[in-house]
Amino acid sequence: MKSLVDIHVVLATASDLEDDWDEQADEAADRLNTILHMAFDRADEDISVTTLENVLQFIWENWRNDKHLLDIDDVDLSDWVDHLLATWDDEEIE
Repeated sequence: MKSLVDIHVVLATASDLEDDWDEQADEAADRLNTILHMAFDRADEDISVTTLENVLQFIWENWRNDKHLLDIDDVDLSDWVDHLLATWDDEEIE
């Protein structure tokens, strides 16, 4: 079902983040997009559309203005994404 989700629809632009990040909006958008791509790429091919959309929305809402967005390294981000996908439960979010 993953193929039914267009990752490009949820990717951030600098203008999406300029209120929170000012002159670092480009860098913040790139970093947020890295997290979104990691989650999309690592999600099971048979993940439901609703679940994948919820995961991506959760990432957006929780990372868009997180002060650690520009500081966290790729290894820690990778671990965070893996943990998120392994423990995701739609019922906890809805």
